[in-house]
Amino acid sequence: MTFKNAIAAVVIMITASACGQNKPNEVNLPKEDLFTVETVVEGINNPWGMVFLPDGSMLVSDKEGALIKVTHGVKTVIENAPKVYVRGQGGLLDLELDPNYEQNGWIYISYASEEGEEKGGHTAIMRAKLKGNSLVENKLLYKAGPNTTKGQHFGSRLEFDQKGYLYFTIGERGARDVNPQDIKRDGGKIYRINADGSIPSDNPFVGVSGAKTAIYTYGNRNPQGLIYHPIRKEMWAHEHGPRGGDELNIVKKGANYGWPVITYGINYSGTPITDKTSMPNMEQPIHFWVPSIAPSGMAYVTSDKYPSWKGNLLVGSLSFQYLERLELEGTKVVYREKLLADIGRVRCVRQAPDGFIYAAVEGKGIVKLVPKK
Repeated sequence: MTFKNAIAAVVIMITASACGQNKPNEVNLPKEDLFTVETVVEGINNPWGMVFLPDGSMLVSDKEGALIKVTHGVKTVIENAPKVYVRGQGGLLDLELDPNYEQNGWIYISYASEEGEEKGGHTAIMRAKLKGNSLVENKLLYKAGPNTTKGQHFGSRLEFDQKGYLYFTIGERGARDVNPQDIKRDGGKIYRINADGSIPSDNPFVGVSGAKTAIYTYGNRNPQGLIYHPIRKEMWAHEHGPRGGDELNIVKKGANYGWPVITYGINYSGTPITDKTSMPNMEQPIHFWVPSIAPSGMAYVTSDKYPSWKGNLLVGSLSFQYLERLELEGTKVVYREKLLADIGRVRCVRQAPDGFIYAAVEGKGIVKLVPKK
């Protein structure tokens, strides 16, 4: 048996155990036809992030740089949005509202930025307020460095926990052998900051000489899904693997998720990255995908509008162009189902305050899943 085939056999065996299915690589078709699909926003070619404002309108980020407010189907481009570095996977990325948005009005934005002395760009986090159709009080909270002209792995999702800490993700920017395992370098990390950009005093690497003290976890590849689990009171993230080995992880303080020392994937060329899928002091995923679905966006369903989905995860697939529903027993994925088959590259999925599920689809816009009565 060749090294490559041996690794593939191990991956399939372990995936079967992790998924609790006889056919772990099979995504099931829907059990029932429970909803119709309604296109609610058209004409946004690459919608990356979206949030819902208290007045019922929606903010959508177009990766190419436009921040768009949608009110009753009418789109308005918001002025004074950040200047973005548009290259490869970089551009205007995720959006999040402050947990106390109705009191303080803060909107958080992640984007690729050229700020810095080096050529190229890297992920930045800012906050601002919306006044009329313009951003005001813009403040940069974090800028990763050094810049690079590489176009891959910017991250970058935003999420608050129950204590008001802001978490964000930054991919390893294509420097897998340099960034992910080094806490003195940005990239390949999940970060935690206070809402004003200051560093929490109990962050795991505060006081470590030379460390980037905003880092909360390391050894990540390119996380593009991040949620706060409302029942377990945990932050959950998923990240892109290489060819195989996308991961779903529980975010643990100071934890090392292993990239690229351990992985369930191989190089895109088919050659091995490592012969190790586990190592001491490196976290194992609670689920991994083989083959890779290229996960982007994630939502935890609490809505009564989809009663059979309550407690499920929804994850977008870029590679296979569908929305995946994952049933859980605790932290174990026990069933996978394909929704919105062949709709396009699902970049973001959200449960809105009104309980409806919305998905952002590249080349299409924003769609709404409307339950059948």
